[in-house]
Amino acid sequence: MVIFEILYVLSAGILAVYGYNTLILAWLRVWRHTPNQEKKAGPEFEWPQVTVQLPIYNERFVVNRLIEAIVQMEYPRDRLEIQVLDDSTDDTVQIVSRAVARQRASGYDITHISRENRQGYKGGALEHGLISAKGEFIAIFDADFLPPPDFLEKIVPYFADSPETGCLQARWGHINRESSWLTRAQATGIDGHFIIEQESRSEKGVFLNFNGTAGIWRRACIEDAGGWHHDTLTEDLDLSYRAQLRGWRIRYLPHISAPAELPAHINAYKRQQFRWAKGSIQTAIKTLGVLWRSPNPTVVKIEGTIHLTNYAVHPLMLLNLILTLPLMINRSLHLWLIPVFTIAAIGPWFMYWMAMREQGRGYQERLSNLVMLVFLGTGLSLNNTRAVGEALLGKQSSFLRTPKFDLRGRKREDQSNSNYLLPREADVWIESLLALYTAFLFVYAMVSGLWSIIPWLLMYVCGFSYVAGLNFIQSRKYALKKTIPHIKNIRLRSHQRTAQQIQHKPESITLDELA
Repeated sequence: MVIFEILYVLSAGILAVYGYNTLILAWLRVWRHTPNQEKKAGPEFEWPQVTVQLPIYNERFVVNRLIEAIVQMEYPRDRLEIQVLDDSTDDTVQIVSRAVARQRASGYDITHISRENRQGYKGGALEHGLISAKGEFIAIFDADFLPPPDFLEKIVPYFADSPETGCLQARWGHINRESSWLTRAQATGIDGHFIIEQESRSEKGVFLNFNGTAGIWRRACIEDAGGWHHDTLTEDLDLSYRAQLRGWRIRYLPHISAPAELPAHINAYKRQQFRWAKGSIQTAIKTLGVLWRSPNPTVVKIEGTIHLTNYAVHPLMLLNLILTLPLMINRSLHLWLIPVFTIAAIGPWFMYWMAMREQGRGYQERLSNLVMLVFLGTGLSLNNTRAVGEALLGKQSSFLRTPKFDLRGRKREDQSNSNYLLPREADVWIESLLALYTAFLFVYAMVSGLWSIIPWLLMYVCGFSYVAGLNFIQSRKYALKKTIPHIKNIRLRSHQRTAQQIQHKPESITLDELA
């Protein structure tokens, strides 16, 4: 019993550290914020050569709109190079080839670059493209992004009088925020990260990260930091820390944004979160020793450690939940630590609340979005715990892309005929068991009068039920996609057999045949 109590106190205490840190970042953003000054290029400004890299892999639904958005950028055409880094294995290759040929005929400097294999995945593609890139600056956009025409003209001037700046990161917007509860919850989480966390980190001079897309790098910074590595699943976070440890600065520009498509399918979102969680811990293992041996201030090292290991909150949450039952049975006094953790949990909630306030969202919308985000975050704890565990064990895995379907506004996914649909994952059964387990704990707490932990348990009941339930519901589309062609084939074969029988049926039957 003692070991359970020690683990419970330890997990709750570490969770509180992450929660209070988020509260501090939110406080700095809300009450110690210095607005960013916009920079505009004067008439004498000499526009540098920029290479726009578009890393893609099997993006048949969105690659055309991406290329169209890039060629519409209001940047001197003789100073702009576009590389479509295409690792696709489906008909995306032909779609890109036609689109690139069309834009080249219109006078754009655009190339279609394919590799024989996907070695290094996205990081490998960026590294391969950099070899032939002409630009002094490298802008990167994932396939689901639609940067506005003035994106480069707004962001490039910030490099002019800041030679120590190695990377500028813009804010992510959302094309399909209103598609569903799932997309609204995701948008709320992303907005909290960019509007609060990224801005606070950038203002206070602690380490932050390039988010993999919607940003621009100084080529000299990439090369000085050792180039793109692909020994983690988050090549963007890895390069960001190596660059900052070399003395380069990464800045965040909140007033410049590029909208993107949010995953509308729970399994696509879980895949994305798994990749980010595992890659973050891989980068932490690779980087923390170097960070703490560096001459950076202690506050930078502490914030960097919390930043890199932030996904550790998920296994800690799961451990805390599992240990709750034996402590409840023994009426442990340590259960009263829950209110302490609840106070720390105000940090993330406050951050997302203030981010939505910054966007002018009403109280009712803020409350509903926050509730759904809390459910989604708790429901993903198993998925992300598995990711953290694989990283700690050194288990290697492929870079699994997040499928996109060209969803905009309130349009819902019409994916019944898409090969990009993902099947139901096996861990949905464990998530369902966790939903039942937390429901049992909830009832047990009510019967036992343990009122302090009831709101916390209710959050887990709803979280696991939502994620598992949505998985079952949406996976029916995948099953339908697999079943319908099979039924059609059966019907086709049946019709063929019937036709053959009719074709060979004798016109008359003799008395001998009847006999």
